[in-house]
Formats: sequence, structure tokens, C-alpha cells
Amino acid sequence: MERRLLIILGPTAVGKTDLSIGKALEYGSPVISCDSRQIFKDMTIGTAVPDASQLAAVKHYFIQTVPLTEAYTAGDYEQDAISLIGKLFDEGHDTLVMTGGSMFYIDAVCKGLDDLPDGEPGLRKELWDRLAEEGVDVLAEELRQKDPLTYSRIDVKNSQRVIRALEVCLLTGKPFSSYKTGTLRSRPFVIEKVGLQRPREELYSRINRRVLEMIDAGLEDEVRTLIPYRDRQALQTVGYKEMFKYIDGECSLEEAVRLIQLNTRHYAKRQLTWWRRDPDIRWIDL
Repeated sequence: MERRLLIILGPTAVGKTDLSIGKALEYGSPVISCDSRQIFKDMTIGTAVPDASQLAAVKHYFIQTVPLTEAYTAGDYEQDAISLIGKLFDEGHDTLVMTGGSMFYIDAVCKGLDDLPDGEPGLRKELWDRLAEEGVDVLAEELRQKDPLTYSRIDVKNSQRVIRALEVCLLTGKPFSSYKTGTLRSRPFVIEKVGLQRPREELYSRINRRVLEMIDAGLEDEVRTLIPYRDRQALQTVGYKEMFKYIDGECSLEEAVRLIQLNTRHYAKRQLTWWRRDPDIRWIDL
């Protein structure tokens, strides 16, 4: 029988979790998460990890499995996810359900990533230490000098991507862009992508409401426990950056909430823009 990977994707807060659990129960599959934030330990409220009843309904993979202190890339996810998928198919599953909103994770599974040089832990730590002291703009400028092509193509405010590209440049003496071949990998299974969407105002309302629910659930307390790790890769994301600003006294709680809502809406827009380019996605209106 044909092996099939069903990927349920869509912008943040659209409703992927409930649908993916329903599909997993229908097919007798676990849920394979492809969320680049939920994969980290100790980030529960700010990443909207499935609640206890949802996690109990069906087995989930890649939920809070990586320590915050580790740097984990889309390339790492590709290796781990493809290995798991093969193992689950070999155990007798015909259809597997994957869900999430991380564009690079999904592309890594569907298309494969270029073979980049392995990182060097000492250099990576040095770059993250520099990020904390100098800020991402200084590192981005160094990347621009070493690899203007990559600088022009990536989000230079995304510290993880800047550090990874700069790490390769420093490690090999070659531009990061020279390793980007764009070669697609073939997979020994059929991939079906289903995209979930809602009217924009409804989606934005759900995002705003979710942020308020995070605050009520104790997001501030969660973020305070993560202060020792605030410079780590995983915490350079929406929800955590704004709360650190509030904790540092740089803005009010009300302003932090407004910024989280705004930046989450912007992220949802970027997700949809990214996926609109993919003709293989079958869109469903919720």
C-alpha cells in the first residue's frame, strides 16, 4: 500500500492542533510536530504547546524534546524527522500525520536542505555570546561583508539565521551562499499538504485572544524562569522578546501584550505569503 505523509499546515492560531489530532485518530497515526519553538523544553505557554488532554488523546513527537541550551537547526530536524517517519512506516503505518507552522521545517521534510558543513560548538557559542554583547546588527554587517548574497536574501533581524550563515563563512572561508544548490531530495513516500485558512479578521481575532489567554495562563512567570537563558536561540522569538522588554522595564505590560499581538499577526502574514507560492498545497477554509 502507498505510504503517505499528510502535512496539516497553516498560520499560527488557525486551528491546526485540533484538526491534526482528529486526523491522527482517524488514521491510527501519531502526530509529528513540525514547530520550531514547541520542540524546545520549558517553553510551554509562549509557544501554545498542546494541552494535557490533547497530548493524551494521541502520541506526539518533537514536542519539548530539545534543551533550550542546544542550537537546533532545520537541518537537524530534517534528519530526525525523516528517520522517525521511516521507522513509523516500517512499523506498519500507511498514513502519518504531521502538523505545524514552521516553514523551514516543512520544506526540510518535503524538499530536503542543502548539505552544509557541520557546525563547530565553540565558534557557535562565541557568536551567540557576541550576539548578547553586540546585537544582531553588528553580526549582520559582518555577514554582509563576507557574503552579500546571503545578506540580501535572509531576514537579517533573525539572529539564528544570521549566526548560522556567519558560522559557515568563518568556519570554511567560503560564502554561505556557495553551499545553496537548491537540489530537491526524493522521498520514498507520497506527501500531501493541506493548508488551513480563515478570513483575515477572524484569524487576527483568534491571535489577539490567544495572546491574552497566554498572559492569563502565566506567561510572565514562565518568561521569568527563562531569564538565565534569554540569549539562547530558542528565545529570540515573538512572545518572549517582548516579555523580556517588559521585565527589563522598557515597556508596560499592556504595551508588551500589544507588541506580541502585532508581531504574531505579522508572522502569520509571512507564513501565508510563503505558502501561497506552493501550488501543491490544498487549501481548506475553516
